[in-house]
Amino acid sequence: MGPRRTEGTGVGDDGRRWDRRLADRLPLTASIRFRLTIVYSVLLFGLAAVVVGGIYAGLSRSLDDEPLSRTEQAIAIFRHPDGTPVLGIVDVEVPDYLARFEREVNARALDQLRTYAFGALGALFVASLGVGWFVAGIVVRPVGRITAVAREIQATDLSRRIRLDGADDELKQLADTFDEMLGRLDEAFESQRRFIHEASHELRNPLAVIRTNVDVVLGDPDADTEDLRRAGEVVARSAERMSTLVDDLLAYARLGQRPTREETFDLGAVVDDLGAEFAAPAEAAGLTLEVRRPPGELRICGDAPAVRRAVANLLANAVRLAPAGTRVTVAAGRDDAWAWVSVTDEGPGIDPADHENVFRRFWRSPTGSDDRHRSGLGLAIVRQIAEAHGGRVELDSAPGRGSRFVVRLPVDPLTASSDRSVTPLPRP
Repeated sequence: MGPRRTEGTGVGDDGRRWDRRLADRLPLTASIRFRLTIVYSVLLFGLAAVVVGGIYAGLSRSLDDEPLSRTEQAIAIFRHPDGTPVLGIVDVEVPDYLARFEREVNARALDQLRTYAFGALGALFVASLGVGWFVAGIVVRPVGRITAVAREIQATDLSRRIRLDGADDELKQLADTFDEMLGRLDEAFESQRRFIHEASHELRNPLAVIRTNVDVVLGDPDADTEDLRRAGEVVARSAERMSTLVDDLLAYARLGQRPTREETFDLGAVVDDLGAEFAAPAEAAGLTLEVRRPPGELRICGDAPAVRRAVANLLANAVRLAPAGTRVTVAAGRDDAWAWVSVTDEGPGIDPADHENVFRRFWRSPTGSDDRHRSGLGLAIVRQIAEAHGGRVELDSAPGRGSRFVVRLPVDPLTASSDRSVTPLPRP
């Protein structure tokens, strides 16, 4: 069973849950939130310390420059060497008691400023730790959401997405990149799952042909050499088909796309070979297998193994679903620039409302659970091959009157885009 796929959900409370899990799982000093808090606190405290220290140093220097005394001029009487008195002006330093008082006041003010500054810086450091812790929590919360989603993602369910809201910043871009990566991984896993289902389906048909032909020959006591040779030729063709299929699947796995070849081949010969391959399975199911095609070659250009697989898938479905005692007809022909192959059965038929659904991978009808109400990969592969050749698949069916699938392929793929008109085929 394929992995479950659930619709992607948001992460409204993932940030808070992540905060709680982070506190339980990581030591305090090991969390990025703690380290960001320390960085914010150190930067804020350092900046405040530089500002306060600069103010204190400038104010202290300004106050220390005030002199404690002043110089005044005074008139003095000097005596000349000859004994004559002379008047002169001299500079006299007079103590400034008011300046000394102001200096003592300034010194006390600086002491108090220093005390208050240290206290404020200590309180600021404690406050910066709280502010840094809060701001760091806001910053790392998107990272927590990314971590929470990454933990909840399972190998079988890649549908979770972060879907981070907010400004288009680096974290938003990181979350969007993570969502895109998850989308690519989801597509890669889904492609791998489709490849596995497709490979198993593609290998089942030739294996069933080989087993049925071998069982028929071994279960017939009257089988002669011609019967054994005919069964051996069918087995050889099926084995060659499987070998080509395995090579194509390996190339598909390496390149990520179905390989296509451009070669000219006979579509009528493909129909003849498939009619011979499915003759034994049809007979074992109680069916009559009829091959109708015009005489001569019916050459077209395309990927012969891929076209062979498409017609084989249609025949396998017809043989599996048609009731015993009915007829299965495989026909081929040409309509102007188009070649066609049709497979018609007298099975249960398909409701017109489900004509498109049956070409979907692993579609199941809500009205039933048996093979008539579900499809695997076979018809999806048929449509993929037809469209890869520039053609298409048509379905004419209704409940109770069987089904007819028509694969239309351009004879020359280069002219397919210029001539899309086709003539409807009459029902056999």
